[in-house]
Amino acid sequence: MRADIKINRSTRRGTRRRTVPLLKTVPLPVLVGGSALALTGAIGLWQILPGQIVPTVGAGHGRGMSQVGAFDNARAGWTAEEILGHYYPGAEFGQIGPTTIGVRLQAQDDATLDTYAAAGAQVAGRMIGPNEAAHLTPLPDGGASVVVTAGCDGEVLWQAATDDPFVYPVNAGAGRPADEHLTLCGGTAYRGALGVALEDGAYRTVNQVDLDDYLAGLLPAEMQANWADKGAFEALRAQAIAARSYALAESRYHYAQTCDTTDCQVYPGTVKEDARTTEAVAATSGTVLLRDGLILRSEYSAAPDGGRPADIETFAVGPAPHEVIQTVPAPAVPTEPTQPDPTIEALAGETAIDTEYRRIGGPDSSIGAPIGPEMLLPQRAGTYRLYTNGVIVATKTLGAQVVDFSTLLQLVPDVADQLPASASGSPGTAAPQGTSPGTEGLAADGQPHQVPAGEFPVAQGQLPIQPVPAAGVPPVDEQFPVHPTPVAADPAGQIPVDPGPAASGG
Repeated sequence: MRADIKINRSTRRGTRRRTVPLLKTVPLPVLVGGSALALTGAIGLWQILPGQIVPTVGAGHGRGMSQVGAFDNARAGWTAEEILGHYYPGAEFGQIGPTTIGVRLQAQDDATLDTYAAAGAQVAGRMIGPNEAAHLTPLPDGGASVVVTAGCDGEVLWQAATDDPFVYPVNAGAGRPADEHLTLCGGTAYRGALGVALEDGAYRTVNQVDLDDYLAGLLPAEMQANWADKGAFEALRAQAIAARSYALAESRYHYAQTCDTTDCQVYPGTVKEDARTTEAVAATSGTVLLRDGLILRSEYSAAPDGGRPADIETFAVGPAPHEVIQTVPAPAVPTEPTQPDPTIEALAGETAIDTEYRRIGGPDSSIGAPIGPEMLLPQRAGTYRLYTNGVIVATKTLGAQVVDFSTLLQLVPDVADQLPASASGSPGTAAPQGTSPGTEGLAADGQPHQVPAGEFPVAQGQLPIQPVPAAGVPPVDEQFPVHPTPVAADPAGQIPVDPGPAASGG
């Protein structure tokens, strides 16, 4: 940590509750008049009253853009680009594609992760039901112990160990609806995935989230959303660009880029999201500040005097825009199956696989009874479920379709040990290449379905299937044995926490 940052932190504490005279914005006069304005930001809370400014937390380091000055300048007609050009002279604008960011949730330090979603979630390669809670404890090998319960405090449904220490929403992509957000038991909700990590033996919780989803939660915590109604929407746009740049230039931990407090930038999850600040994020999507082609760690503060132009050579920089790892945007809503059946509607709580199984006749259909839970396809491309004589695979582009065991083995080679004896004559042995024993009822001509050697059907957008006639049999509940895995008893250690910069944006 730089010595000047420590000094700035000490200075910030020294200014608490100190009343200072109202100064004019430089270079523009203060335009707030006699109105009362509460500025809640990562730097602190200011109350602007007639004739005085009362800092209830502190103004921070005063480096970079002044949020108060941005408000005044925006009301005077400045654009976001002009505001940023004033505070970061010499900086240039760049563009990045969609990406995600890892955020350390500091209030969760030294605690297990306990989370659920109203729409259900995914953990350890399995789907969990609506409001079922996943409890994750990080393991030294980088994985996690998982316990799933009925509700946050209900009975244990199953336990497992996983090398993927994250809980994922039921659908990937940005801008998902509220029922898909992961909620901390007894706490707030977050977009994206929540996971765990170890830092020198201490537990850490990480929110892996789309960058613009992150900014949608951050922006109304750094500036007031109602500034858009006071003629200062451009200040919100300027803040979105500065905050995006700052976050991308961060590289604080081996498990996350940044944190969620004033040590970094204030990010309380979804609790403060507002349509006005979300609009400012969308209006600047992908725009960042650059110095010499690298993303600028654009510090900012709540300096009440309007602030001064910064020497951007003193600010750190991050990667170049082309070095930012991009993610492929997911559809805002799931696409329709390629062969939808308008006579079959999904029931409440049903997955696409459940609906398809019910459509084809349930346990009386040719694929027989289920023999395990829904599982994830590689690269989270979709889900599948094993049945006595076949498999149902569901993806967003293909919908839910019946396939044979040979096809599944091409998609998930490691699944061989889970196949029933009918798949190959003995458990754990793959079917002969090019055939699919045990699925005779799936082909229209009564013959085993032929699968060309080396074919990867999902990659080509097709799955080799034949439809099964519906039998109108209602679904049945399925029970399967669970073999609990002991949860690691590694206690959370105590380590000195690097407090980072004195305030967000520096």
